[in-house]
Amino acid sequence: MYTKKTKKDSGTVAFNNNPFLIPDENRIYSNKDKLKIARDMLERYTGSPPERFKKQIILTNFDYYIERFYNLCGNTKTRGSAMTAVHSNNTNVSIIDFSIGSPTAALIIELLAPIAPKAVLFLGLSGGLHRSLKVGDFILPTAAIRDEGASQHFMPKQVPALPTFKIQKFVSQIIVEKDLDYRTGVVHTTDYRFWEFDHKFKAQLYEERALAIEMESATLFIAGFASKVPIGALLLVSDLPMNRGGIKTKKSSKTVFRKYTDLHLEIGIKAMSEIAVLGEHIRHYKW
Repeated sequence: MYTKKTKKDSGTVAFNNNPFLIPDENRIYSNKDKLKIARDMLERYTGSPPERFKKQIILTNFDYYIERFYNLCGNTKTRGSAMTAVHSNNTNVSIIDFSIGSPTAALIIELLAPIAPKAVLFLGLSGGLHRSLKVGDFILPTAAIRDEGASQHFMPKQVPALPTFKIQKFVSQIIVEKDLDYRTGVVHTTDYRFWEFDHKFKAQLYEERALAIEMESATLFIAGFASKVPIGALLLVSDLPMNRGGIKTKKSSKTVFRKYTDLHLEIGIKAMSEIAVLGEHIRHYKW
């Protein structure tokens, strides 16, 4: 039977003699030392002290999103040793460019956990897999396939990677209000680059019936669930890698950024700012 440790330097929380609750001192909310280091690292990596971050946070992989957010509504921009952040007083939203891939996705969630954000929204790019998709379409993922390595350190493989429903609901309402369309379904998260040239892998994608493929959502959802960070995602289809000539290039990437970034950001900013104004509870239960 597990009980609370009595050593003063322990970060362990009480387990109330619950024989079914196994303590995990690796959980960031259970380890005071880890919390302290994460707060320090958040400032070091982003250049912003923890208290400067708003309770509503947008995540992105691209500097262009940072620049457009700053031009649209930003007040202060900082650059740390690894990431860039912008804070908006008018919208009560912060944005962070955390770079690309599953490991940094897991990292940013644990860095945000100590400041207890009310809602986090990932505005990511994805490759459309279904034949009906076209560049510029929005995908509101209902789940993500965990074909990456980082999420296994947070939850067993049998735990599905799901976004926080209420954040997705807010985003959905904003899209509908703008008289736009979006798709819902499962996306495939991978840490495998240049999979486009692996025919066996592509056959697997066909079998899965995933709508799109990208590199962060599953990790963000699982790490967020494990770290008590409510997180959703709105993905933009930036290329169609299953089609001949459909892989994104330098030229096509510039076109996508120029045509769709502002709209993508506007939806995200409005959803996050409305969550701030309405003050609704985002996490449905505590554990």
